[in-house]
This record gives sequence, C-alpha cells and structure tokens, in this order.
Amino acid sequence: MDQITVRKATLKDMDTLLHLEQGVINAERPFDNTLKSGQIQYYNLEEMITASHIELVVAELNNEIIGSGYARMEKAKHFVQHEHHAFLGFMFTVPEHRGKGVNMKIMEALKDWAVKQNLHEFRLEVYADNLPAIKAYQKAGFSNDIVTMRMALKK
Repeated sequence: MDQITVRKATLKDMDTLLHLEQGVINAERPFDNTLKSGQIQYYNLEEMITASHIELVVAELNNEIIGSGYARMEKAKHFVQHEHHAFLGFMFTVPEHRGKGVNMKIMEALKDWAVKQNLHEFRLEVYADNLPAIKAYQKAGFSNDIVTMRMALKK
C-alpha cells in the first residue's frame, strides 16, 4: 500500500504550492464575498519556505504533492499564559485525496515542529459557515474560541 509522507516544502515545490494556494482560495470564495475576483494570493510562499519562524510542509503520495499546511510562530497577547503560539494555515488537501488522513498527518508534522519550538498551543481561523472544516478541526482536537464578526459599511 502506498504511504503518505510529510516533508518540509522547498523552493522547488513553488509551482505546485501556487496551484494549491488557488485551491484554498477557490474553496473559501463561497464563504467570503469580499475576496477580489480573479486570481489572488494569500501567502508569500517564498518567505514561508525560508523563514525560521514558519514551517511549511507538504504531503506526498507516490512523489506527488497532495496537501499542504504551515505553522507560524506568533507572539501571544500579553494577557495569556504563554508568550507565543503556533498559527496554522494553508491547510489544504487535493480533493481526490480527502478522507485519507492527509490533514492529520500534516498537523502531526506541524505539531512536532511546534513542540520543538517550545510552543504550547495551535490556533487557526476558519470561516463560520465552513461546517465541514470546523467538524474536521474539532475531530482533530480543536475547540471553538473567539468569533470574529464584521459588517459592511458601504453597498
């Protein structure tokens, strides 16, 4: 049986990462009508690959990249018990490989990195109406926290 592996992303992965980024954006468009139309970018992928405070990983199956995710060390608010936490993002699995545990393998690799950085908490953002993603993160051990709300001022 073929095995899914997770490794640190490299600059050689850039074309595939750019493609996966568009997958994330297209998956999120139905939840956010403020996104610009056409091709947009969320991430500075080159910086994410080279920065010491970010771990960008990819999941592979048969030498094909099928998923991605990153953990970024962030300074915590001054009133919480820890000084830093790991913020997760770019969590994406190619649709035909969903349901195979790809996201869990990515999170485990990022958890290992975060523990080595002496971080004690994962945080992430997910659209409130993205119920499948919320359920998947809850299954992985996340709990709901603060709800960010917004209101358009112009029509």
